[in-house]
Amino acid sequence: MSLNTNRVGNHPGSGHDPSQSTTISIPFSPETMHEVCRPPAKTTFQKLRHKLSEVFFPDDPLHRFKNQTCANKIMFALRFVFPIFEWAHSYNFGLFRSDVVAGLTIASLAIPQGISYAKLANLPPVIGLYSSFVPPMIYAVLGSSKHLAVGPVSIASLVMGTMLNDAVSYSSDPVLYLKLAFTATFFAGLFQASLGFLRLGFIIDFLSKATLVGFMAGAAVIVSLQQLKGLLGIVNFTSKMQIIPVLSSAIEQSDEWSWPTIVMGFGFLACLLTTRQIGLRKPKLFWVSAAAPLASVILSTFLVALFISKLPNIATIGQLHKGLNPPSSNTLYFHGEFLAVAVKTGAVTGLLSLTEGIAVGRTFAALKNYQVDGNKEMIAIGLMNMAGSCSSCYVTTGSFSRSAVNENAGGQTAMSNIIMALTVLVTLLFLMPLFKYTPDLILAAIIVTAVIGLIDYQSAFGLWKVDKLDFLACLSSFFGVLFVSVPVGLTIAVGVSIFKILLHVTRPNTSVLGCIPGTQIFQDLVRYRDAHRVPSFVILGVEAPIYFANCTYLQERIFRWLREEEDWNAANNGSLLKCVIIDMTAVTAIDTSGLAMVNELRTMLEKRSLQLVLVNPTGSVMEKLHQSNNLASFGPNGLYLSVGEAVADISSSWK
Repeated sequence: MSLNTNRVGNHPGSGHDPSQSTTISIPFSPETMHEVCRPPAKTTFQKLRHKLSEVFFPDDPLHRFKNQTCANKIMFALRFVFPIFEWAHSYNFGLFRSDVVAGLTIASLAIPQGISYAKLANLPPVIGLYSSFVPPMIYAVLGSSKHLAVGPVSIASLVMGTMLNDAVSYSSDPVLYLKLAFTATFFAGLFQASLGFLRLGFIIDFLSKATLVGFMAGAAVIVSLQQLKGLLGIVNFTSKMQIIPVLSSAIEQSDEWSWPTIVMGFGFLACLLTTRQIGLRKPKLFWVSAAAPLASVILSTFLVALFISKLPNIATIGQLHKGLNPPSSNTLYFHGEFLAVAVKTGAVTGLLSLTEGIAVGRTFAALKNYQVDGNKEMIAIGLMNMAGSCSSCYVTTGSFSRSAVNENAGGQTAMSNIIMALTVLVTLLFLMPLFKYTPDLILAAIIVTAVIGLIDYQSAFGLWKVDKLDFLACLSSFFGVLFVSVPVGLTIAVGVSIFKILLHVTRPNTSVLGCIPGTQIFQDLVRYRDAHRVPSFVILGVEAPIYFANCTYLQERIFRWLREEEDWNAANNGSLLKCVIIDMTAVTAIDTSGLAMVNELRTMLEKRSLQLVLVNPTGSVMEKLHQSNNLASFGPNGLYLSVGEAVADISSSWK
């Protein structure tokens, strides 16, 4: 059918001439109407089962067990629980050779980083090496990523050190501090494994990319500034983790600055940053940046040992004891006044390390075209931290820098983690005395080099270009970390993300739709300048579920659209409005408050001699409309499958 109407634009001033006339062709007739069907009938139990399945098992993890023999089911079960069986049966010497090279390469990075990150968490350096031995062995058996290199990471170390130091200082009570660190690690692992077992991984999605970009950048700045203690040779340095106290402390303690420390520290820092740039710009030379930290440790240790008598002011690590991880299960702190601190620290560090580990694992899985099971990763990371807490380890997860080195070095399977762990074991058993003269300045330089990569200004710029609210979340977390504290910065980041979600839920997008000439397509008039209004109709699109949280807003917004359309028609000699069509294609769900709003809206429009028509409700919405008996009040011309059919049929009835 064809409708003759005035030439219609979007709003006054859109560039359309209302004096011109055009014809909107809608190729439908009442005989071609299609019925809007209800979804297949299901019992309440079937609906609940389907909903729970979609919430907790969207990947259908048991699909491989269908139509299999008993022997195959047992084998699939072993592979499901222990992913090492996925690749162990086809493992060969070629893969082993690649994994050995990769394992030794990441060990050269993991050893100095482990010592450095332990210092960042206010823990003895040897704890960092312990944490690079036991957890990687466990992850190799339980983890599903081929390239994830496990060990201590800077952000989790910083957060643990900050939160625990606010309650207990390591210098004042080292025994209690160690107990709280191991206990926090246990609760971090328990939290992570529980999320995996209960398949609640969607919780970590509340840490959006925007908040993590800001949080990590802020943490990287604070961590780098804290290393001024080692780079400047300051003895009495603040333990606070805000930018103003840290800078103030560095300036106030200028009388403690050691020029030999400054020259050597910033010299090694410049070398490490240079090798990092070489590795970034020329991936084939990854081994330069990977080997640089260990080479720097060896060289600086040799220089200090050689000139120790002439460089008395350079602080060193001191004597480290040889041996395997001592058990720490008997030191876990499950009662007392500091238990809440351990639980809180464990939950926060567990969430952060889990987010980082899964993000890194998925990144490299996407690059290498394989899939990582997020829930199994949570279980693997959680169990390795629980086991680590009983063997003198603190929170560990997948490290992006070590994983990148692992991939570049040719790592093929999780065996590279085992090779790395065995290399650390050799270090623990035989090489610990060699670190006696390792200067603190080189550890500070290694930390700065590692965390500087967390300042992702390109992503922040992209957030500004694409989504200003995401950029606000990024800035909030960044400045929260810098000026308040690390936990508060993280809380602010999560709060802004939740606010963004609530804003989208409570204030969904709505628009006035028009017909694109020569088609049966109806689109937003503002977005599509060649779309035309249909005389006597107001066609509205709602782009969100209709819930109790937004139904009042939607009702008010719909009446505002009507008022604006009436004003536009009056200004442009348009037709009198007779019908309001709501396109519900994007309304994925509706609750009882939404149903009541729709019914109330229909009644209010009828009092104004306007007909309300619903178009293309989804299956769940259609079912609730039937169950609530709302459709009966709409009459025979109140529900259509498409906007084009609704306009054609209703227009024909008017004729």
